[in-house]
Amino acid sequence: MSKYQYTVKGVDYDVEIEEVEGNVAKVKVNGQPFEVVMKQPIKAAPKAHAKPQVVQAAAPQPAAPVAAAPKKAAAAATPGAGAKVVAPLPGTITDVVVKVGDTVKAGDTVVILEAMKMQNNIEADQAGTVTSVLVNRGDTVMEGATLVTIG
Repeated sequence: MSKYQYTVKGVDYDVEIEEVEGNVAKVKVNGQPFEVVMKQPIKAAPKAHAKPQVVQAAAPQPAAPVAAAPKKAAAAATPGAGAKVVAPLPGTITDVVVKVGDTVKAGDTVVILEAMKMQNNIEADQAGTVTSVLVNRGDTVMEGATLVTIG
């Protein structure tokens, strides 16, 4: 088993490559198992197969912030600046309660995350103005993924 640590768009990932057969790799990203299908099977030494698997496994998680970027409205604060509100566990976003420019108080719900068939209110840790919303309804996020920033 090979272990790697990567940071993609500010989100840290611990990746364990458990097994590779042909073009399918069994990996764990932050402890969550995935089967990664690569476009081509791996032919060479272990170092050659490590990066394609990790890129395939880790890249889908931060895809939401990239997709959400064009939808952001202009805010008085610098977009994306401020304290990060992160996912406490992996799950699916069922609702985004705030939008860029909204004023929130500490304890206000900003996102609702479904994990293990339970709805979890993700709350602001501090008061301020929402400077970015990096997820959309239906997005799947990993533990530690930034959901919202508050400036």
